[in-house]
Amino acid sequence: MKTLHPEVTKFLEAKPINLFVAGDWRPAINGNTLDVRDPGSGRVISTVSAGDSADVDLAVKAADKAFRTTDWARLPANERAVFLHRLADLIDKHLDVLAQLESLDVGKPLTAASTIDIPNVAQTLRYFADLSVHVRRAEPIAVSGYEARKVRFPYGVCAFIFPWNFPLLLVGWGIAPALAAGNTVVVKPAEDTPLSTLYFCKLVHEAGIPAGVVNVVPGLGETAGAALAKHPAIKRMSFTGSPEVGRLVGAACGHNLVPAKLELGGKGAAVVFDDVDVEATADALVAALTFNTGQVCCTATRWIIHQRIFDQFISRAIQKLRSVTIGHGMEPTTQMGPLISEKQRRRVLGYLERGALQGAKFLLEGGPAAVPNHPDGYYVKPALMTGAIDNVCWREEIFGPVAFVVEFKDESEAIALANSTDYGLANSVWSNDLDRANRVAEAMVAGNSWINGHNLFPHGVPYGGCNLSGCGGGVLSPETYLDYLRVQSIVRPR
Repeated sequence: MKTLHPEVTKFLEAKPINLFVAGDWRPAINGNTLDVRDPGSGRVISTVSAGDSADVDLAVKAADKAFRTTDWARLPANERAVFLHRLADLIDKHLDVLAQLESLDVGKPLTAASTIDIPNVAQTLRYFADLSVHVRRAEPIAVSGYEARKVRFPYGVCAFIFPWNFPLLLVGWGIAPALAAGNTVVVKPAEDTPLSTLYFCKLVHEAGIPAGVVNVVPGLGETAGAALAKHPAIKRMSFTGSPEVGRLVGAACGHNLVPAKLELGGKGAAVVFDDVDVEATADALVAALTFNTGQVCCTATRWIIHQRIFDQFISRAIQKLRSVTIGHGMEPTTQMGPLISEKQRRRVLGYLERGALQGAKFLLEGGPAAVPNHPDGYYVKPALMTGAIDNVCWREEIFGPVAFVVEFKDESEAIALANSTDYGLANSVWSNDLDRANRVAEAMVAGNSWINGHNLFPHGVPYGGCNLSGCGGGVLSPETYLDYLRVQSIVRPR
């Protein structure tokens, strides 16, 4: 096990770690707390204050006051960008601390947190900071008989509810464009994984961002999350999570006519044609399936393999899956960590049982995994299943390292199989014939189609979903930045 950074130890020793509201650390008004567990060991590693509607109200009021009374919303874009670059630099400086907190909190391998999650937050802040400097806030409109222009302004208080699978990375994806546009934010992190987001607040303060611009209220979804979604003073909402909760958030926002960006679940397909390098493609999909222990909404969990290479592909995939090193996230040899909680572990194992009862065949059985020295961790083995596509494990999002595999004979069948879902987040197609790959990529109904790769998130390319996977716009692109600016037209007759 890697030795904890002294700053991590010091941070976790606070009992509890408080809410961050109006630039101050304060306990929840009702005095409630939440225990935070290390998924790799099952033990409590910290305690945080748990806010409810009263704390959310204070946070929203603080954000609204900061929007109205500080210079944040009125700063020139380049001056606001200085603060965001300073914050990005602090994230780089504290990378080891943030990565260890993320690994302990989520269970993911430390190498993933330190090379993917945390660096991406800094990259996202810099991307939107730089983008904001080059976007025109005022543009003339050529219309006969009138002098007209449109001007973009920040909305005000933007609310965010984030999930537990990529806590800080998704904070970056969410609040960076809102802040760069001049808005203020209130964040409700997942109750399972608030630690890195709360440490991030220390860096917000150190960067000199005015008090009240960033506020973080941990708490339960049914209390703090619900209160934030229905608060009448928020101007925009962004929710990342399940379709079931997304509907509740959308309904609450609809009642107040607040625009909501809903980033929901997925059931990604990977269509593999028979002209690929079989071993390399199988290895890539195994890596995608086991990344973050399959707790990735856009990952490939439906494998659609050409019949001529099906047996060879599955043989290689099983070989690679059996060789994956399962262990605690802080162990340097770990390739796949635990699931986030015992609740999630029961969910994944329950899907395997239901799938089998509905006639699915195991190509690789999966099930509970035993990890030496961590008997109470939430570990599972990866699984491969096959069978009819009316099976629950083909249709529903499992959120674990489980893939359902079927074969196809031609392009049209592959497309039909890929589109046999209510979701619409991300799919991939694998082929050396780029004309065919592009045809299939366009024919698959989703917010994102990837060619010869999966889980691809370059800054500047829109990432969002359709159908059951969400609505209201995506992330990571210029369109995202513009989502956080309202348009006002100004017209006079000539």
